[in-house]
Amino acid sequence: MRYIADFHLHSKYSRATSREMDLGHLNQWAKLKGIDILGTGDFTHPLWFKELEEKLTPLGNGLYQLKDISKKSSIYFILTTEISCIYKKSGKTRRIHLLVFAPNLEVVRKLNQRLEKNYNLHSDGRPILGIDAKELLKIILDVSPENFVVPAHAWTPWYAIFGSKSGFDSLEECFGEMALEIYALETGLSSDPPMNWRWSYLDKYTLISNSDAHSPENLGREANVFEFSDKEISYQKIIESIKTRKNFVFTIEFFPEEGKYYLDGHRDCQISLLPKETKKLKGICPVCGRPLTIGVLHRIDDLADREAPRQGGAPGFKSIIPLKEIIAQTYGVKKTAKKVKEKYLELIKKTEKGEFSALLDLEEKELLKIASPRIVQGIIKARKGEIAKSAGYDGVYGEIKILFEESKRVFQEKIF
Repeated sequence: MRYIADFHLHSKYSRATSREMDLGHLNQWAKLKGIDILGTGDFTHPLWFKELEEKLTPLGNGLYQLKDISKKSSIYFILTTEISCIYKKSGKTRRIHLLVFAPNLEVVRKLNQRLEKNYNLHSDGRPILGIDAKELLKIILDVSPENFVVPAHAWTPWYAIFGSKSGFDSLEECFGEMALEIYALETGLSSDPPMNWRWSYLDKYTLISNSDAHSPENLGREANVFEFSDKEISYQKIIESIKTRKNFVFTIEFFPEEGKYYLDGHRDCQISLLPKETKKLKGICPVCGRPLTIGVLHRIDDLADREAPRQGGAPGFKSIIPLKEIIAQTYGVKKTAKKVKEKYLELIKKTEKGEFSALLDLEEKELLKIASPRIVQGIIKARKGEIAKSAGYDGVYGEIKILFEESKRVFQEKIF
């Protein structure tokens, strides 16, 4: 049986998140998306941990479901959090984000108690700890060897293991001998597997992808796909699958150009540059004269030892454009438009397994039974990669445009 999992997200207790990032809305939107397994996010926050204890029921396999609703109505929850480490090492300030998995609430309680002795867990759902990432990894695994740690959004300039502003050039440089305890990396929205496959060093690491959602509607913009029997599904099986890639089928990816750190650039100066252009300018913005923010593509170019990708740490991938974006482009409006949400919900109700079913599985003839020809055309073109890309840079999201056939009749349905 196929399971789609999104492990990295945030609760309503994290900064800059929707107030709807509560368990009820997370469950509701995961069902709409077709997500089967969802990270809880933020389990280090005392108030969120209390909600997890009160509202989740353990299944005895390291996974949880919502109390007071039928098992069929609840997805599986897996206990996760993101921790930000900010510290000095080798004469440089490091800002590393780690995605942490835990096997049960009792282990989470012990980890939280251990961290609370020296750090403030109350201020943010993603706590900022003044601790070396290596030392934090030691603590996490000392609390329980079943805990699991993945460097988050590995290439993001400001807060990542390989980030251009504060990262390292290898896992060993960051974690020392503890690097042996790292089995996977999260690619982040601004990179995809082929970009990572250009660096042979990463071949031994599994590449996972997650949404890092701050609002329910962004769940599943990246995700992971596994194959397990109903009897096999468990926390231990999921972690084993990530470590070994067995039963790990593929990742679901943003087009990396849409990520907000793909190219080099300056947001304030509205300038974006390819790596070769930045190198000619010696990293200096031609508008303001300050150093440019070096993006993911440039950073991968610096570390890569292959001209072309060679499949390494992921079993495969499929790139998607979220259904709301496809509908919005169909109508020529913003994805926040009321009509887009109405059409989205109308279409999803006609599918058996949610948005991913429409984006990945249904054949064209089946899609035409539940959506307009123009929307179906958009879905099919997105699958084929018939798109135009305007890449993101320095915190500005890029744009992915579907190349609709101009020879076809222009969609005339009135939006308002």
